[in-house]
Amino acid sequence: MVADLSINSENMKVHQKEKMISQLRLFMLDEDPSIQHNAVLALGRLVEHSEELARIVVKKDILHQLIWSIPSQTHHYKKATVFVLHAVAKHSPELSQAVVDSGGLDILVSCLGAVDPEVKEAAAWALAYIAQQNTMLSQAVVDAGAASLLLSLHTNDLDREEVNTGTIALLKQMIRSPDVKLKKQVLFTLIQISKHSVELAEMVIAAYILPDVMICLQDPDEYVKKDVITLMWEVVKHSAQLSQVIVNCDGLVEVVDYLDKSRGSMRLPGIMMLGYVASHSENLAMAVILSKGLQQLAICLSEEDEDHIKEATVWSIGQIGHHTPEHANAVATAGLLPKLLQFYTGASSLEDLRLKSKKALKNILLKCTHLPSLEPLLSKAPSNILNHVLGQFSKVMHHDSEACQEFVMSGGLSKIQEMDAEPGSAQRKLINSIKSCIQEASANPSGKCRILKKFHRQPLCDVPLQVCSSI
Repeated sequence: MVADLSINSENMKVHQKEKMISQLRLFMLDEDPSIQHNAVLALGRLVEHSEELARIVVKKDILHQLIWSIPSQTHHYKKATVFVLHAVAKHSPELSQAVVDSGGLDILVSCLGAVDPEVKEAAAWALAYIAQQNTMLSQAVVDAGAASLLLSLHTNDLDREEVNTGTIALLKQMIRSPDVKLKKQVLFTLIQISKHSVELAEMVIAAYILPDVMICLQDPDEYVKKDVITLMWEVVKHSAQLSQVIVNCDGLVEVVDYLDKSRGSMRLPGIMMLGYVASHSENLAMAVILSKGLQQLAICLSEEDEDHIKEATVWSIGQIGHHTPEHANAVATAGLLPKLLQFYTGASSLEDLRLKSKKALKNILLKCTHLPSLEPLLSKAPSNILNHVLGQFSKVMHHDSEACQEFVMSGGLSKIQEMDAEPGSAQRKLINSIKSCIQEASANPSGKCRILKKFHRQPLCDVPLQVCSSI
């Protein structure tokens, strides 16, 4: 009854706590194996809900009794006992240390080699809770020989030591397991190895584990897929070389497909992965564009409402578009510039979103030469952004007479003439420069206008140059 009630934490308002723990301890010594098992299970559930009860278990030296009895028990009893160790260790470094001092590490490591997969999993969870408490406990886990399954989150040196023990080779074998929980733990371990340094990420790649990892993208469990994409993100962030390896394994195609099928925060690792790949080089950024990654980011930007997802998407778009005019034009023709401007100027945008949008927008504008995509910004952009827009018009039109014609016919000239720029200001100089470009492109040897010829049936119109330039 106690074992069943203890599943729900709301039932755990135990008044005589020490007496309850003492009674369960007596039941653990009963001759009936089922009574022993249920007593241990109840103890684990109680302790999991309460740090106070965990301290009572340590105080009454029940850990030694549990650990001493494990070798001779059934796998059901072992799993329940390991669960108690896990439940005690999770609460604090002090309680984790009590498990270690009771000889818990050795018994947990031995359970990693158990035949029953549930005992293995329970032991792995318990060791993970101990290892995550602090560096000293992480080192104790490593020293106990558990590095083949677990790794520390605290220092690169500990990670390197674990990898050197052959961790990745063992993880490669376990990633093929049909057990979803085990796959999640393996992927989590690989993520933690890869995130710390280029050297560790390269060791993961060098183990030829990617093909096995990529197969996990076919797993029906959404969180397994998310972990695979997160692992790719942690690898590609380190260097162009590692990014290229992922690209060569069709990583971009898989990520784009993942983003298409995911929603909300599940999309975040895929968005970040595309941004990091694009950040390293022009070629990699173009690979993201050609794989329809930019198109998918545009969809994410239109569908997601969470600010942190918008921020990540805006950052990734900026990483794609800042390289060359070709990259910037791809962003512009995807219709993303007005969206970035909206985030930058929007009163409802958080500060981080505004700053990321501003940076992305400016970097893209400095390269963009697709003037039709820039025209909508002429009437909407604040002056600091508008100057970048006008600067691009001036640069392109200085060398392209057709661009001058299109600018006049689209109504762009009218827009800049309506601008109230201060005399002598940078904005006024840019406007005058654009007008000068139009005037030069308009003139033929006889001083007649070429720009307006498309409005007339005759080859050249007869509108005087001074009239044309005032339009």
